[in-house]
Amino acid sequence: MATGTETGDVTGTRDKDYNLIWYVEACLNNALRLETYIQDAERDKDTEVADLFRKAQADSRKGAEMGKDLLRARLSGG
Repeated sequence: MATGTETGDVTGTRDKDYNLIWYVEACLNNALRLETYIQDAERDKDTEVADLFRKAQADSRKGAEMGKDLLRARLSGG
């Protein structure tokens, strides 16, 4: 329910913090999902697709780490 006006009054979490939490969770979920896709491609011996998914998985992991670092800094007051 995105109303565009919720600023933490309802959830108790400021939008920017919530957005970072959501982003990290989405990146981690994507990395997990891509593992299944990599295994599917490998089973079909499609190295081109498996390589694409590995690169995408690495990007998702990198995004998650970057998001966690920023969130950690923001929540600790840094």
